[in-house]
Amino acid sequence: MPTDHRLSDHLYSAAQVRELDARLIAAGTPGFELMQRAALATWRAVRRRWPQAGQLTVLAGHGNNAGDGYLVACLAHRAGWAVQVWQVVEPGRLRGDAAQAHAQAVAGQVPMAPWHAGASLAGVVLDALLGTGLKGEVRAPYAAVIETLNNSSLPVVAVDIPSGLCADTGSVLGQAVRAQLTVTFIGLKLGLFTGQAADQVGEVVFDCLQASASIIAAQPPAARLLAPDNLVLPARRAATAHKGQFGRVLVIGGDHGTGGATLMSAEMALRGGAGMVSLATRAEHVGAALVRLPEVMAAAVQSANQLLALAEPASVLVVGPGLGQGAWGRSLLSVAAASDKPQVWDADALNLVAQGAVRLPAQAVITPHPGEAARLLGLSTPQVQADRPAAVRALAERYGCVVVLKGSGSLVAAPNGSLAVCAHGHPAMATGGLGDVLAGLIGALLGQHVQAFDAACLGVWLHAMAGERQGAKGRGLAAADLIPTIRQLLEEIAPCRR
Repeated sequence: MPTDHRLSDHLYSAAQVRELDARLIAAGTPGFELMQRAALATWRAVRRRWPQAGQLTVLAGHGNNAGDGYLVACLAHRAGWAVQVWQVVEPGRLRGDAAQAHAQAVAGQVPMAPWHAGASLAGVVLDALLGTGLKGEVRAPYAAVIETLNNSSLPVVAVDIPSGLCADTGSVLGQAVRAQLTVTFIGLKLGLFTGQAADQVGEVVFDCLQASASIIAAQPPAARLLAPDNLVLPARRAATAHKGQFGRVLVIGGDHGTGGATLMSAEMALRGGAGMVSLATRAEHVGAALVRLPEVMAAAVQSANQLLALAEPASVLVVGPGLGQGAWGRSLLSVAAASDKPQVWDADALNLVAQGAVRLPAQAVITPHPGEAARLLGLSTPQVQADRPAAVRALAERYGCVVVLKGSGSLVAAPNGSLAVCAHGHPAMATGGLGDVLAGLIGALLGQHVQAFDAACLGVWLHAMAGERQGAKGRGLAAADLIPTIRQLLEEIAPCRR
């Protein structure tokens, strides 16, 4: 999902943005003036994106979203573009600023007509149907209009948010506009960056509408959008640095047939900057580990007792990649669960927690995908995906740990309520093994004394950005492809030497 480089890193709920809007009006900025600013920002974005289009079709619904549409139509008409406004809602139902915007379009002789099934769309289409206040699934007549628009193959710009996309969750409420450009105002909405948003919003352009910085600052954001300037980075290293200062990561897992998962986690921990990396796995995988990763201390373990000796000198445990859910995996997991060391739990470690076979230790970061999150919460996967922010917060509260909910628009939550969102990634990342790489990376960062929430945020951002770089080469991305790219990215934003 391309985004404007000037985006704020503060994300808000729809209710918070409405509150900010009300505060701006109460502080002396008339609502209609804010609407005019929004229309101008949208018109400028349209002209930048499609300077030669010369034709604009506006789909006007109800409320202030429609008001924005009528004012954009006025601007395009004055600029000499061919304009057609299709009124999906009878203008007589408009009130306040939206009614004033419609009156201005009438006075400007903008071509307008009621929407009908045979209405033609042309040029750039402006989605001014439904705003952020949508509750429940999209109903008639909007559903049919959105279907027609999505089948048109025309370029689409959405005002504030694509109609039908939930501003709080990023879920599609039955039917949603697929836009190539979304111009959003006052405060960035959380739902623009997670869930199904990446398929709906296109490029995101933000305009604060000249809002008072003090008014905006008085509203604590609901979440933070991860960006290089708000990530907590590992400290630069002195010339006299030695391996004992940067953590000893022990990766635990790799049952029969899944040894590669632990190898990728161990390699990523090594390349992510851990001072030392050990691997506890099935005896059958030790030979491959020594060939592929001679720097990693690989040991065969058959029981919990054997693992105890390996876990004692470790400073961080990464548990779960390829672990399996059999007796062997359960035995090793019991050792980790009894440890007070910082840990990363993934994959089958989480499935065993969901089954009640073991309890999470106090200092854990967990990295579930939506299916694993659903099992941990006793929900279905669609229920988790319908409200990803609520799901990740519920996990952090229930288990008292830092949680990474993976997927499009990965989320990181902490028990204290902190929430972060990553807007990066690439569809080529839809392949196995990437979670193993992420778990090893977060483990390496914990070993370098980055706190759990910060390590999860940095790990998620590096992982997603590496996926973008590698994904640009096309489908066929392998999880291990990310490892050297993550190492390079980490050096770019956090150079090793002082």
